[in-house]
Amino acid sequence: MSNETPAVHGELDSAEYAEFMALAAEEGFDSEEIDADLDSASAGPLPVLAVVGRPNVGKSTLVNRIIGRREAVVEDRPGVTRDRVTYEATWNGRRFKLVDTGGWELDVLGLDAMVAAQAELGIETADAVLFVVDATVGATDTDEALIKIIRKAGKPTVLCANKVDGQSTEAEAAYLWSLGLGEPYPVSALHGRGSGDLLDAVLAALPEAPPQTFGAGGLGGPRRVALIGRPNVGKSSLLNKVAGEERVVVNPLAGTTRDPVDELIELGGKTWKFVDTAGIRRRVHLTAGADYYASLRTSSALEKAEVAVVLIDASETLAEQDTRIISMAVEAGRAVVVAYNKWDQLDEERRYYLEREIERDLVQVQWAPRVNVSALTGRHMEKLVPAIETALAGWETRVPTSRLNAFLGELVASHPHPVRGGKQPRILFGTQAGTRPPRFVLFASGFLEAGYRRFVERRLREEFGFVGTPISISVRVREKRRRK
Repeated sequence: MSNETPAVHGELDSAEYAEFMALAAEEGFDSEEIDADLDSASAGPLPVLAVVGRPNVGKSTLVNRIIGRREAVVEDRPGVTRDRVTYEATWNGRRFKLVDTGGWELDVLGLDAMVAAQAELGIETADAVLFVVDATVGATDTDEALIKIIRKAGKPTVLCANKVDGQSTEAEAAYLWSLGLGEPYPVSALHGRGSGDLLDAVLAALPEAPPQTFGAGGLGGPRRVALIGRPNVGKSSLLNKVAGEERVVVNPLAGTTRDPVDELIELGGKTWKFVDTAGIRRRVHLTAGADYYASLRTSSALEKAEVAVVLIDASETLAEQDTRIISMAVEAGRAVVVAYNKWDQLDEERRYYLEREIERDLVQVQWAPRVNVSALTGRHMEKLVPAIETALAGWETRVPTSRLNAFLGELVASHPHPVRGGKQPRILFGTQAGTRPPRFVLFASGFLEAGYRRFVERRLREEFGFVGTPISISVRVREKRRRK
C-alpha cells in the first residue's frame, strides 16, 4: 500500500475499506457499527481534562456526574481519592479523558505530599484543567496557591463553582470571579444542576484533536527515546555515554535527577532526542517517597516518547519494580527495548541465573529487542541504535487487509477455537485499524477466550514480525440475526 494513499477509516485506503466492508456485509455486520469500531481502534490519544481542587470540594462526585455512572469513590470526608484515576467521557458526540485527582494541599508531608504530587502531574500532562471550588466556602488560601500552579502550567482552565444547589448560593458563586480564571460555572455535582453548561465550556477548552507530542518518522524531527528504569540503574550514566560528554549529574545516591533532561544526541548517523527520567521532581527530602516520584516522572516521559529503553541492573536480581516499569511502557503503547546495564560486572554464575530470571519474570516482553551494555565502559553501545530502530519499525508495521485475512483463514483452519458450551466461535475476518502501536480489529461469530487471543497475537508476531512493539487486539462479536 502506498504511503500517499489517503486513509478513509482507521488507516485503510479506499480499496481496502471497500474490500473490508464487503466482507462485513456478507457476514451480516452493521456498517455504521463497523465504522465506529475502526475509528475507535485507529484513534490517537483522546484530549485529557484534569479535575483538580483542594480536598472535599466534590471532585469525584462531579466526575461521576460527567461520566454518567458511579465509579469514582465518594465519601463525605477529605482525602478519599489519592491517585490519579482516568475515565473516558462523552459529551455532544465528543470523547475525552477525565482524570480525577486527589485533593491538593499546601505544604504537606508524607502521603498527603504524594497525593499533591499526583494532582500536579495531572495538571502537567492534561490538555485542559477543570478547577473545582466549593462555592459555599468560597476561595481559600489553598485555592489561591493551586491557581498559581495552574497558571504556571499554562493550560486552558474552566472554573467550576460546586455545591450550588439553588439560587441562594448562585450569588456566592459569583464572588469567584475574583480568582481571575474567568466565568465561574455554578454546578451541583450531586444533583446535576448546571452540568450541561459546564461541559459545553469544557469542550471549548479542550483541543479538537490532541497535540502530537512525539515526532513520527513521516512528520520529521528527531525520534523521542525515553530512558526509564528504577532509581540508580545507570540511566544518567547511559545518557552521558551515548552523548560522549557529561550532560547530566551522576551520583551513587538514588534520585539525583530531579527533572527529565531532554538531550539531542547524534548517534548512529542520526539525531535522537533522549529523555533522562530518573525522576524526583520536588520534595526530595522525603526519601521514603523517592521511588514514588520517580514513577510519576516515568509516566510523564512515556506520554511524550515513541520508544522506551528500559534499563535493568543486570548485577542485581530482577525486582518487581523492573517488571512494573516495563508494564508501564507496554500499557502506554510505546515501542520497547530492554537494556541490561552493568553487564561487565557479571560472572558466569550470575549470567546463568539472570537468564533464568528473564525467562521467568519477563515472559510478557519476549518480543522486545535485548541489548547487554555497560554505561560505565561503553560496552556494546553500538548495538543500542539498531535495537531502537528495530523496535520503531515493528511499532509502525502495517499488514494489508487481504494478507491479514489470508493468514487468519489459515490460522482458523489449522487451529480452531476450542468448543465451549457446545459452540465453537471462529474469526470471520479482520483488519489492522492502526499503527504506533499496531491495533487489530477481529470480527468473530462468538466470544474469543483470552488464551486464544494470546495465541492469535503470538502467531501474528511469528508471521509478520512486530518486534519491539505491543499489539492491541479487539474483538467484535456478531450479534444474532433477527428473524423477520
